[in-house]
Amino acid sequence: MTAPPTPPTPRPPVTVRTFTQRLSATPRGARLARHLALDQLRAWGLPYDTPVAEAVAVIVAELAANAVTHGRVPGRDFELRLSLVTGSVRIEVTDTRAEPLPAVRPPGPLDDGGRGLVLVEALADRWEVLDREPPPGKTVRAEVDVAGWLGLVGAVRRPAARS
Repeated sequence: MTAPPTPPTPRPPVTVRTFTQRLSATPRGARLARHLALDQLRAWGLPYDTPVAEAVAVIVAELAANAVTHGRVPGRDFELRLSLVTGSVRIEVTDTRAEPLPAVRPPGPLDDGGRGLVLVEALADRWEVLDREPPPGKTVRAEVDVAGWLGLVGAVRRPAARS
């Protein structure tokens, strides 16, 4: 005869904090995305003057500007989503234009543009382009690693030891 199986040890829930906002596909909407991102990071415990907040601000500004400039479909908004996930801040900007992003290449010294994705590539620890669900459109996702992220989501509660 075998002993009944022991129940699994309960694990504390994984805390993921998320902020989502739809914004008008205008220069004003892109500027507002950056301000909202910085305010949300501050609410999560990342002050404005930290390297993580500064990197996130630039990435949001570039991705929002691209969504407004290149991903704009008249009458459609773009979406900003920030998530505090295990070890990083995830930035997602979604537009409704289905054309793929061009390849990232360093701009020439006299080029008027083309530096946005180069900045994203330099500041983000990871980034990718995903098809929007539901179509049409695309989402550009970037992550910036956060040292000491666990302190931002609260202490992990461990079950009390039995005596």
